[in-house]
Amino acid sequence: MIRRFSFIFLAFFTRRTILILFHCQCYVGQKKLNAAIESFTSESSPQLSVEWKPYIIDPNTKTDGEEFEAYNIRRWGSSGWTIGLKRSGKKVGANFSNWKTWPNTLRAHQLIAYVTNPNRNVENKPTTSECNAAIFDAMYERGENISLVETLVNIGTERLGVSSSEADDLQMHLENNVGAKDVMKDIQTGRRRYNIQGVPFFVIGAVDGEESLGRPYGFSGAQDSSTFVDIFGELASNLA
Repeated sequence: MIRRFSFIFLAFFTRRTILILFHCQCYVGQKKLNAAIESFTSESSPQLSVEWKPYIIDPNTKTDGEEFEAYNIRRWGSSGWTIGLKRSGKKVGANFSNWKTWPNTLRAHQLIAYVTNPNRNVENKPTTSECNAAIFDAMYERGENISLVETLVNIGTERLGVSSSEADDLQMHLENNVGAKDVMKDIQTGRRRYNIQGVPFFVIGAVDGEESLGRPYGFSGAQDSSTFVDIFGELASNLA
């Protein structure tokens, strides 16, 4: 169900923008959103800005993750529910060709916060979308366990521009659980503010600097790209 919210965005942009808040790490949802953005974007279209927000589906997952089949059998009785997910994923380029682990994603969210930190003074800082794309590829296509510090440090240095001089600091950051409380606070804020009951969850609205132009939309589920495009089009009219 698509809802309209009555609050304004707490965000600032230097130009008129359609802001997309994406709660949860959803591979299929990302592919569909990316396709919608590509379809909608033109020289005359407004800026589209995507900001991923953290969400942990099962906080009780073991800290270092769990073997895929064992986890699914323990929690749901089988991994049969993933058949439809993988089928829909293949249609949009999310192949799930090597999904071996059910991860605890807390450290992955901490990695994203580390590399996108506004106070990190580096060139070509990755976006949250680029961070999640690298994590998805490692987890679903390369068979890596993104619960592990070593895996995340490698993703940071090989895919997200973390320099060799930063690698040790990143490792200590993850090993010492720095930022974990901030991640959990963000998750609770999202649940409370948007009444999130299903994920992935999207909040999409038009903003002009600090001003929200109309009420933003909120909806859950990996919607078809056409749904996003329709919403982008309606919000673009508020920016005209």
